[in-house]
Amino acid sequence: MIDWSSQRASHNGRVALVTGAARGIGMGIAAWLISEGWQVVLTDVDRSRGFKVAKALGENAWFVTMDVADEKQVINGVAQVLGQFGRLDALVCNAAIADPHNTTLESLELAHWNRVLAVNLGGPMLLAKHCAPYLRAHCGAIVNLASTRAGQSEPDTEAYAASKGGLLALTHALAISLGPEIRVNAVSPGWIDVRDPSQRRAEPLTEADHAQHPAGRVGTVEDVAAMVAWLLSKNAGFVTGQEFVVDGGMTKKMIYT
Repeated sequence: MIDWSSQRASHNGRVALVTGAARGIGMGIAAWLISEGWQVVLTDVDRSRGFKVAKALGENAWFVTMDVADEKQVINGVAQVLGQFGRLDALVCNAAIADPHNTTLESLELAHWNRVLAVNLGGPMLLAKHCAPYLRAHCGAIVNLASTRAGQSEPDTEAYAASKGGLLALTHALAISLGPEIRVNAVSPGWIDVRDPSQRRAEPLTEADHAQHPAGRVGTVEDVAAMVAWLLSKNAGFVTGQEFVVDGGMTKKMIYT
């Protein structure tokens, strides 16, 4: 696990809720916000790791167990946040089923499709629904973590691609419904190396992995976290309903074989 303790900053009074924050991009976003002085509430279905990450992140981190597809758990989690901190300024919807073990369309079970859509798309809707009154009170912001897979695909990724495409549509719909008090944007990461440092050292990516990106390297969780933090800041006060692609330029690159 990454040691983020040296990045702590004094609390700036703002509270952010970050889902799927026990690892990867969600953990990186939580750590970045804490470094800027946010109080961050981390949520995840992985209770054990979630508490460990919150402890590692320090006193400005607090963990709540939550399955974002379960409305009762969402309601209870939001109530815990308000009970503990009395306010909510930002919501980052990162929790998702990445579906690394893809199956062919002919083998795709409806139950699996429904679960992916429930977590990846239903979760952000439920969180926006139940967080909106508290975000509105502080002119807050929402950032949804979509994916470049919303616009391009590899074989056998129907559920994931559909969920992320839907999330982009949900983002601009929410921006119109919740504005002007609440801004809503989406960040679509490309290839981001989300592995723990020990695994990255043991199995480093190849030069070819990095070189294929116009930016010259594979992305890091910090690349995504920096964009999310900016979108939550007052500097992005005129930005809403938009998608921001963080992919090292890959979606703009023509590739012929």
